[in-house]
Amino acid sequence: MSNTNPPLSPRIDVHSHFLPDFYTTALHENGHSHPDGMPAIPPWSLSAHLSNMSSSNITRSILSISSPGTNLTAGNAELATTLTRRTNSFASTLTQQHPSKLSYWASLPLPYIAPSLTEIDAAASTCAGFALLTNYHGTYIGDASLAPVFARLNELHATVFIHPTAPCTQHSTPASAHTSPALPLGAAYPVPMFEFLFDTARAVINLFLTGTVDAYPHITYIVPHVGGAFPPLISRFLKFSTVIPGGRVLDPQTVHRQLQSRFYFDIAGFAFDGEEGGAGQVRGLVEGGGVGADRLLYGSDFPFTPEGAVRGLAVRMEDGLKELFGEEGREGVYEGNARRLLEGSELGKAE
Repeated sequence: MSNTNPPLSPRIDVHSHFLPDFYTTALHENGHSHPDGMPAIPPWSLSAHLSNMSSSNITRSILSISSPGTNLTAGNAELATTLTRRTNSFASTLTQQHPSKLSYWASLPLPYIAPSLTEIDAAASTCAGFALLTNYHGTYIGDASLAPVFARLNELHATVFIHPTAPCTQHSTPASAHTSPALPLGAAYPVPMFEFLFDTARAVINLFLTGTVDAYPHITYIVPHVGGAFPPLISRFLKFSTVIPGGRVLDPQTVHRQLQSRFYFDIAGFAFDGEEGGAGQVRGLVEGGGVGADRLLYGSDFPFTPEGAVRGLAVRMEDGLKELFGEEGREGVYEGNARRLLEGSELGKAE
């Protein structure tokens, strides 16, 4: 078991967030003062972010905008486009100021296609990849309307970091303002507690069942929070597709090969359980989903997970990974896998 203040292995953080002042203001002005049912918008500053990195021995942090993203009001394309450009520009400036420590996943003003294509080209030269929410006011990634965006990401051989948001039902067109939250339990529980995990599963399964994964073979995906509720559903949606007529039939061998070659899973959150730490979500993903250590990535989820908790989870992770993997596998989870994933991106160029 770990002592009180053990040294932590150096790590690359693929799942961390930034909230510049203008973005926090936009959240308040557009009805998101308690994003996804959380008690408050967490405070963020560059100095606090760098302090968190130092505390948990994070050598590089890849920044992204968390839920609710940059499309804050359904139907307001102008706000989504302007806020997306401003947040990506802010992140780009930070990475230029701290090239050895910071990178970023660029946001897109989806489901608006033309401004999203413009933003991809504007951010591609400075970002490490692109952050897509599981859904945009009810338009889920994998929807046919988003095909031009996925085609451009495919041309770029882009990495797509998926982040969950509140499940939402759309009542008409992808750009419609007529949407409603799909939260049967209402405001009883914060959405990140478990609805985030369900929406992650919904979005990733949709990528497979719509043929998006097959159609755009040069996109690599990062699925957050150990895959959410996706891993235990793999065998179900694969087998279901072969016995119920009318839908897309999936080949299990092909899907498992894609999971092993084009998908990564970050282990942000409460991923380890048991006395020695080797139980919990990660074991379920590895043993139930057939995912190896080479497909796992470190994530802190700062500042939605505060610095002290990030450090505590990192200590727990050290024990849990030792229970599950050898030294080479653990090094891959902490740094090696992220380095390979981002080879050729601005991360690779910076080093």
